[in-house]
Amino acid sequence: MAYLKTMRGKRSLLVLALAACGSSVGGGGPSVPDSGVESDASPVDAGGPSDTGAADRDAAAPDATPGKLQTVFLIMMENHSWSTMAASSSASYITGTLVPMGGHAENYTTPPGNHPSELNYLWLEAGSNLGVTNDDDPLANHQSTKEHLVTLLDAANISWKAYVEDISGSQCPLTDNGSFVTRHVPQLFFDDVTDNSSVSSSNCVTHIRPYGEFATDLEKGTVARYNFITPNLCNDMHGFSTNCGSQNFDQIGAGDKWLQAEVPKILASSAYKNNGVLFILWDEGDQALFGQASDGPIPLIVLSPKAMAGYTSRTKLTHSSMLRTLQEIFGVTPLLRDAANALDLSEFFTSFP
Repeated sequence: MAYLKTMRGKRSLLVLALAACGSSVGGGGPSVPDSGVESDASPVDAGGPSDTGAADRDAAAPDATPGKLQTVFLIMMENHSWSTMAASSSASYITGTLVPMGGHAENYTTPPGNHPSELNYLWLEAGSNLGVTNDDDPLANHQSTKEHLVTLLDAANISWKAYVEDISGSQCPLTDNGSFVTRHVPQLFFDDVTDNSSVSSSNCVTHIRPYGEFATDLEKGTVARYNFITPNLCNDMHGFSTNCGSQNFDQIGAGDKWLQAEVPKILASSAYKNNGVLFILWDEGDQALFGQASDGPIPLIVLSPKAMAGYTSRTKLTHSSMLRTLQEIFGVTPLLRDAANALDLSEFFTSFP
């Protein structure tokens, strides 16, 4: 210490002295900053949300991957709460493979009382239900506003597509047909996407594509940057025995098997490996037959080369959080309606966006 005091006027020697002191810590190697990662990764928990809003992190979280998030895949599932999913023996792929692979939320809900289903899909696109109160098709519930996500993406020259099961791709699908329902494709409700609800809209047909094209686009590397994926009613956990061909139809089991077949295709793609992200999200919580669904908490799973494995979030999140996250990943503004008031999903990633 006395030596350093005598050398205050000699900057170069002081720097050398401080560097020497620093190199002696930890046996001479460079110091490693604290990652802030806890050592006790949380197991799958079927219980209620924590009051603290804290998150558990896996000790083996990967190092931050350089670069920003690029391609987004959002798979929408239906009408089950996190507690039900976590306790179900039919959800073995979800709870046994996907949850440990990435992050999941245990306190993610719909906006309060935002039911039925269509309202939540609109919220994911626009940050509000826009005054809609039912599940009617786009011919009845179409919206003139241009303030919604995919229009912001278009203005920024960011590509997007909705891949939808059980549509033909030859026209804009504005009415329900079999196991396809319009309420699960929010982009269809906006006049600037459908050219004012025209079944012959080329803009709609370009962007709303049959899910059968998705695997080929993945292999060719031609998927959009934002990919909204809608399984049919029998694969999204919302189907019933009356329309899915089985007297004792297992909703959760059917959805779990669909994800087991489809998710590996995404994870193997170059679009995912190059800082892509896959969100698997449920629209609403548990629903009794012919009853109203609950707010949740509903499942959210986050997979990405930049996501932390084994991560559990107990932060209060809603569909506004998802929309804000999408806007931040793509860098499009203004934040849409309630997205401006929401927390984003940055806690799931080693670096964001």
